[in-house]
Amino acid sequence: MPIWMHRYLAALRALLVLTLLTGALYPLVVTGIAQLAFHDGANGSLVEKDGREVGSALVGQNFTDAAGRPVGRYFQSRPSMAGDGYDMLSTAASNLGPEDVVDVLPVPGAGGEGRRSLLTQVCARSRAVGELEGVSGARPYCTPDGVGAVLKVFPAAGTPTRAVSVNQACPAPPFVAEYRGVRVECGRPGESYAAGRTVPVRGTTVRAVVPADAVTASGSGLDPDISVPYAELQAARVARERGVPVERVRRLIAENTTGRFLGFMGEPAVNVLALNLALDGG
Repeated sequence: MPIWMHRYLAALRALLVLTLLTGALYPLVVTGIAQLAFHDGANGSLVEKDGREVGSALVGQNFTDAAGRPVGRYFQSRPSMAGDGYDMLSTAASNLGPEDVVDVLPVPGAGGEGRRSLLTQVCARSRAVGELEGVSGARPYCTPDGVGAVLKVFPAAGTPTRAVSVNQACPAPPFVAEYRGVRVECGRPGESYAAGRTVPVRGTTVRAVVPADAVTASGSGLDPDISVPYAELQAARVARERGVPVERVRRLIAENTTGRFLGFMGEPAVNVLALNLALDGG
């Protein structure tokens, strides 16, 4: 047999052996271990109610009506950037960082929707949560109307001669009347303010009442848990909507709170689906 034929046969044998090991035996072994030792997690940690699958303990979901409004009798999950919210086929984050504070204002009649900065998204969510829960939605660097409190100051260096509240489209009144003796203007859609110096304004709010996880999405967009402070913030509203004592709702929060991972990593968390099912269960 020619030498080159030996080489081809050796390569073919190696291909068959590796295909058997890595393409058949290894997956079967891993699947077997997963089913025996981690059966629930390996199968999606599905949650059933009355014999029907209602979700997964590992993946969050929205508790909203057909119009996207929060259903008052249920605890709300944190925001999600995965598709229209908690879409497992579109798991993603916004990829916006802390320096993303300037909006692109929509130009009337141009057909575009503009673009909201990360800061404005946080401010808008905080205001909405505050209105839903009956508390203050104010937080540092946010205007009372729920956008980022950011000025563009001209010139970029030196004594200011012009200041614009770039996230508040005219004719909205600017959140602050003056900046270093210069009258603040409202933002004009379509006008470029790139040459100005960006000045975020902290404001007088010392501490936000609305927790951070109520206004920011997780990295995957699928986080099923919320923080204990966010759950406690919602307790009064859920109790009122259901007509039950708030102490009972708080007891269910405690029963559905998991501790820190390995006792010291992370923070205690509340699984929203488990908590809402506990509420429905009586």
